[in-house]
Amino acid sequence: MNVQMPQQVTHDSTAAPDQQKLRVAVALLTLTTIAAILIGYRETTWSMISIWMRSETFAHGFLIFPFSAYLIWGQRKHLGKLSSQPNLLALLALASLGFCWLLATLAGVQVFAQLLLIAMVPATVWAMLGSRIVWALAFPLAYLLLAVPFGDGLISPLIDFTADFTVTALQWTGIPVYREGSFFSIPSGNWSVVEACSGLRYLIASFTLGTLYAYMTYRSLKRRLAFIALSVIVPIVANGIRAYLIVMTGHLSDMQLAVGIDHLIYGWLFFGVVMLLLFWIGSFWREDDNEYDIDNRTASKHENGSEPASKPALRSTVFAAAAVLAVAYIWPLYADHLEREYFGASASGSEIEIPGIRGKWRISSSQVSDWKPEYVGATAQLLQTYRNREGAVDLYISYYRNQQQGAELISYQNVLAGENGSSWHDIKQDKRSVSFGPQEETVNQNSLRSSSKKLLVWRWYWLGDEITASPYLAKFILARNKLLGRGGDGAEIIIAAQYEETPDEAVPVLQAFLGDMLPAIADVVRNAGNR
Repeated sequence: MNVQMPQQVTHDSTAAPDQQKLRVAVALLTLTTIAAILIGYRETTWSMISIWMRSETFAHGFLIFPFSAYLIWGQRKHLGKLSSQPNLLALLALASLGFCWLLATLAGVQVFAQLLLIAMVPATVWAMLGSRIVWALAFPLAYLLLAVPFGDGLISPLIDFTADFTVTALQWTGIPVYREGSFFSIPSGNWSVVEACSGLRYLIASFTLGTLYAYMTYRSLKRRLAFIALSVIVPIVANGIRAYLIVMTGHLSDMQLAVGIDHLIYGWLFFGVVMLLLFWIGSFWREDDNEYDIDNRTASKHENGSEPASKPALRSTVFAAAAVLAVAYIWPLYADHLEREYFGASASGSEIEIPGIRGKWRISSSQVSDWKPEYVGATAQLLQTYRNREGAVDLYISYYRNQQQGAELISYQNVLAGENGSSWHDIKQDKRSVSFGPQEETVNQNSLRSSSKKLLVWRWYWLGDEITASPYLAKFILARNKLLGRGGDGAEIIIAAQYEETPDEAVPVLQAFLGDMLPAIADVVRNAGNR
């Protein structure tokens, strides 16, 4: 009766190591495929790494992949009980991500290109290992998205909130405040909320740590989401309190304390205390010892034998890896083709000129002010002042031919007034509907001021005979034009006039200039690419 028992034991003991070796081979093949994709999209990959290296705000990006790997390694026993089965339906998701990456790259929207590249990692795991594995690894794979250095778009609303909070708190304290945009004055001195004071660093650090803490500490989805929400709300409010305390410290010390680099040090100390309190309070509802999450329940089913794991098929995984690489590599290769085919010619610098109109506007040698916007990498530029009996207008055109990374019409480097070394401040921005000949168009309207002058600025984008005030629509138009082979030319047209008390004083002058000079401006911009 027992003669066959040794043979059975021998067979099982031999099968287990073979199955383990296959699982290791499948895992290594998946990692190799992911690495090949990151290398294939090396320009996007390097754009992330370079930001991690030069920006303290996004230096945490170096830790995201190790954190994710640690979380995956911690689930290795549970993953060993799940069968892997390639899912070729995931190739559709991968192809969609690749096409969107192509559009983002053509439009020069670097952050979206980076997000889409990182999103290809879980899509690759899904295609090669199947739905069950990718679901078990949902959080570690989604956590990789935090490696993308995003959040710059939050700076402006964070500055506004911090300024609102600080000014309101000062008024409640009984201190009189005069405010213009993010700049405000109190009896003891002048203050401004700049980018470094927006609280973006605190928010990103809190969200990154808070998300990881919520996953490791809680099992209930409601508790996880509640703590993640707190990790967003708390640093925003805490930054407002920090800004108020810094202003009060400077005010009460007769501007001797918290007016230099020390206020940043105070801010990080205050933020550290707030985060410690947040995590300490959150620990009272910890659930990390309870085993009722999806991964553990799935593993328990396998341990009970109700869903036995199957032997991984290396051949089908190799086929899936080849299919993944074929689908993923189409898009960077096509992007390179478009770059060589349509945009290979170098964009040489040139000057553009717009003459005045006899009897209406004459070119003046003296500017309305010493203000000049800061635009990087423009192919051609024009800064010209025009005068008539009603007033004077500065016209600034920044023209970009065959836009590429580092020489783009819409970029964080292109600003109306820089924070460092500029005597001008952008105190307000909104939209305004103005007359463009027979039709109405929306333009961006900015109010700028220096110590002695105030300017009202109107500006809009031109891309291939299409105009818009929206930077997002401008990016879409740029991507569409490049994809269809229509070129990547674009320009921003800016006109500015001085006012004394209210911005509306400058509106008639700007509108009159626009009505008279718009045809000449449109003609010059349309032909600038042929120079």
